[in-house]
Amino acid sequence: MGRLQGKVAIITGGAMGIGEATATRFAAEGAAVAILDRDAKAAAEVAQAIEAEGAKAKAWTLDVTQEQEIARAFAEVEEQFGKLDVVVANAGIAGPNQPTHEISVADWERTFAVNSTAVFLCTKHAVPAMRRSGGGSIVNISSIYGIIGAKDLPPYHASKGAVRCMTKNDALLYAPDKIRVNSVHPGYIWTPLVRNLAIDSGLDPDVLRADLDSRHPIGHVGEPADVAAAILYLASDEAKFVTGSELVIDGGYTAA
Repeated sequence: MGRLQGKVAIITGGAMGIGEATATRFAAEGAAVAILDRDAKAAAEVAQAIEAEGAKAKAWTLDVTQEQEIARAFAEVEEQFGKLDVVVANAGIAGPNQPTHEISVADWERTFAVNSTAVFLCTKHAVPAMRRSGGGSIVNISSIYGIIGAKDLPPYHASKGAVRCMTKNDALLYAPDKIRVNSVHPGYIWTPLVRNLAIDSGLDPDVLRADLDSRHPIGHVGEPADVAAAILYLASDEAKFVTGSELVIDGGYTAA
């Protein structure tokens, strides 16, 4: 307990899945948590649940692809809580599951807007606040598919690969400011995004989960809490010597 005591954290896509698990874990470890999400009702419910446990949390509704909305929310978080120490750029979408030659430019650009440009915007508006705080930690959520390829979701793979490289570049740029920047690369984590992807593809979610379980050396897919634990480490002072890294959380999937 207390690994983030006194810190202020922003989590995008904080209303469900990995984001919700991270917000809850951060709060339990002493952080004041700002939950940024498009789903106003779900974000408010997460914030209320955290506050019911005696921790500090507040929800902001926004579209992470819109710079003016990011700028407003980040400024309001700093004003509300007095500073900014941690940003977890977690919001993401799967994008179209079609071969590259069948994907529209609009779908490609939308996937990049949410998965990559939003990460850039979070860093852009976090850095001035973190400089005022004397440093901080930015954790960008990429994917194992930002490292390896597969025969599906071309815009998703490309956008998550962009996050990986952006993270390393920003780690070098902002090291003198004592701002650490790292990426987390989850494998198959059973989240609403994965479940909905199955449904949208006409698959039985239970059948898909059993198939995914069988693909992992450890014997099962991950849970959001598994990734939240990794994000917590990178956000905390325990990782003070860690920047520009890529932390893979995948049950051995990419080791095979």
